[in-house]
Amino acid sequence: MTQSVDYYFATISPYAYLGHDRFVAIAQERGATIAVKPINLGEVFPVSGGLPLSKRAPQRQAYRLVELQRWARFLGKPMHIQPKFFPVNGDLAAYWILAALERGSTQAMKLAGAVGRAIWEQERNIADAATMQAIADECGLPAAALATRAQAPEIAEKYVALTQEAIARGVFGAPTYVVADELFWGQDRLDFLDRKMAK
Repeated sequence: MTQSVDYYFATISPYAYLGHDRFVAIAQERGATIAVKPINLGEVFPVSGGLPLSKRAPQRQAYRLVELQRWARFLGKPMHIQPKFFPVNGDLAAYWILAALERGSTQAMKLAGAVGRAIWEQERNIADAATMQAIADECGLPAAALATRAQAPEIAEKYVALTQEAIARGVFGAPTYVVADELFWGQDRLDFLDRKMAK
């Protein structure tokens, strides 16, 4: 029986970026399908005790940068830990990913990975429609069609619904991977996710 992983993530999350390639590789190795579910952390934090980056204590903000650098070096991932366009609104990118999802999870995951690289490697502005069109083009996706579809009201409604679904399931941060109703929060839990899926 094919396993499925519910993947709740924020498009702008540095940890989603750091974990993306490993997560895809684990899912492929285990023959699992990925349910791609971009969410709005700005809606999740108020009901889960989390704080947006700007409202965290200075000590936490400083340590976050240390951790990002540490993980990037450990994983051998190129990363600007304070990229030019961050913080940035990730909603537009989420709409594009949901539009791509209608063509299959593989396409949506490809675009999600490219969005992460755009922010954290390439310092591009994913809140800009022309930038998103260029990213989709680079992924070999039908950018013009996705640009139109991403503006559809039902895409925005899906984003809201997925965010509420995440809250209802106890998700409080991103990325969160869910297998058989067991939550794994953070890319540093991918080894545990892999062991769960190996059973």
